[in-house]
Amino acid sequence: MTHIVEKIGGTSMSRLNEICHTLFIRNGTPQYGRYFVVSAFGGITNLLLEHKKSGQPGVYMQLALNSDDRGWRDALSKTSNAMIAAHKAVLSHPDDIEDATAFVQNRIQETQNCLSDLKRLCSYGGFRLEQQLSRVREMLAGLGEMHSAYSATLFLRRHGVHARFVDLSGWRGKADLKLDDRIRNGIQGIDPNCEMPIITGYAQCQNGLMREFDRGYSEVTFSRLAAIVRAKEAVIRKEYHLSSADPLLVGPSKACKIGHTSYDLADQMANLGMEAIHPSAARTLRRAKVPLRVTNVFEPDDPGTLINDIDAETPAVEMIAGLDVVALEVFEQDEVDINLLDVAILNAIGDHGLRIVSKTINANTITHYIDATLGDIERAAGELAVLYPNAQISTSKFVLISVLGRDLEGLSVPARSLQALAQSSITPVCVLQGSRCVETQLVLAAGSLETGIRSLHAEFKEDVTNETTIAA
Repeated sequence: MTHIVEKIGGTSMSRLNEICHTLFIRNGTPQYGRYFVVSAFGGITNLLLEHKKSGQPGVYMQLALNSDDRGWRDALSKTSNAMIAAHKAVLSHPDDIEDATAFVQNRIQETQNCLSDLKRLCSYGGFRLEQQLSRVREMLAGLGEMHSAYSATLFLRRHGVHARFVDLSGWRGKADLKLDDRIRNGIQGIDPNCEMPIITGYAQCQNGLMREFDRGYSEVTFSRLAAIVRAKEAVIRKEYHLSSADPLLVGPSKACKIGHTSYDLADQMANLGMEAIHPSAARTLRRAKVPLRVTNVFEPDDPGTLINDIDAETPAVEMIAGLDVVALEVFEQDEVDINLLDVAILNAIGDHGLRIVSKTINANTITHYIDATLGDIERAAGELAVLYPNAQISTSKFVLISVLGRDLEGLSVPARSLQALAQSSITPVCVLQGSRCVETQLVLAAGSLETGIRSLHAEFKEDVTNETTIAA
């Protein structure tokens, strides 16, 4: 347990020139003893699949949604140009640029040939494109990480680092391996004490990483690698610190670095859409007893935030976070067994792939607060209306804000939250706090996310004297 496994995000990969002599090289000396798992250059995965936030279609969505071949071909050409532009922005030597460009062009051409053959095959009876889409998505996802890892290897070698490109994508590979076997085969023979492995965040495996984890796949690869090599520490390099609230909302001078928290809190953050680490990746690290550190890649001397299973020394609020949700409310007085109604609702939500953030339940009403579009939830509501024609089923937009901490015991978080929000003329729809005292959830009217977070952050993180007094 002497080596460190690190993950670098897409935005940081696009700024290799800025982080080279602070992350990979210090005082002219390559920093070995580390495995690097890399994401695609910033924006490339969006072009290959679909935009993560806006949903704008990339190559995959163009292929899946349009019968016309022009859409996916144009999208693939656009992606190829963006990939070449990405490595030209970081590589300076003409030979490296030529090498990386040839790598991209070869992979893009092979991808185009593969998709063309697939479309041709599916023009015959008995072959269905939709049956192959999950495999296509896997293949396209791997392109981005192959390119960034290959380019980063060229970049580091040019700077005197003994870097090794480790391709876990299974490109043209015959073996259909389990994830751990794919990783073990990839790192076999590597001595991290004198080599710096640059590893693709995407790894081809039997079950399909995208199928199970979608866009969280690189963190799953990262966590499994850390468990396999029994890493001393796993480190995620981001472009910001893990903070008490979004600095863009509360102000950079008011948001403070968390510094230390638990895997339990990391799970709560993930439930709110905070990108600390994918829950499955966190579970792998926790079970392997590998601590996780989240740091700002542009502040290499700052230790960042350590995540492990050590309890808080004193009760404290650590983070305020929230998101827009849609409430699916079912009021049904004719159903005697509320549990049967709950099962039916959960089945409808699950069938549509919707993500539940929180829920409330009483004798005849069940409300789920869901992170999804209103249209998707209304389709699930329509199915429930057929099953329960006498029920009153409604969908409404709300905001859910959470006050998080490893130990909130004795801080009177619900009462203080109500007072803080009242000063901003906000009255919550409901307030929830479990018996474990790690999270207080407040459901507010739609449109009050930013004001609510600012008010709660001012109460719990900016008035330190008040917090310390109550905690004592």
